[in-house]
Amino acid sequence: MSTQASEAESVRICAADDLVDGGAGVRRAARLGGGDAVVFFVRYDGRAYGYLNRCAHVPMELDWAEGQFFESSGLYLMCATHGAIYAPDTGKCVGGPCRGGKLRPVLVEERDTPEGRAIFWLPDGELRPATP
Repeated sequence: MSTQASEAESVRICAADDLVDGGAGVRRAARLGGGDAVVFFVRYDGRAYGYLNRCAHVPMELDWAEGQFFESSGLYLMCATHGAIYAPDTGKCVGGPCRGGKLRPVLVEERDTPEGRAIFWLPDGELRPATP
């Protein structure tokens, strides 16, 4: 996808500095197929990642408090309901009841804007922003 096309289809999520390694994430309302959903964005090892906020074990949101996706060490994403643990860079389940499962990724791009560096979501397929 060309940068020009991705910029036209992308949704600004937040300033790049709003995402800190292993810190709070940013949630956005989304539509998946015909239903309501939430996507989230976090930073891990210096890079921004985004996922559908839905555990691979049971389709429930992961965060235990709004935007709190990492467990206490800041090294893994954790589902607050049953303790499923995910690698933040791949979304792959690495522990708990979701073993073998994976979070659904969303395309994320970090780029410079006139207002400063920012995080953008590049919607794909059936997972789209709730409002344009």
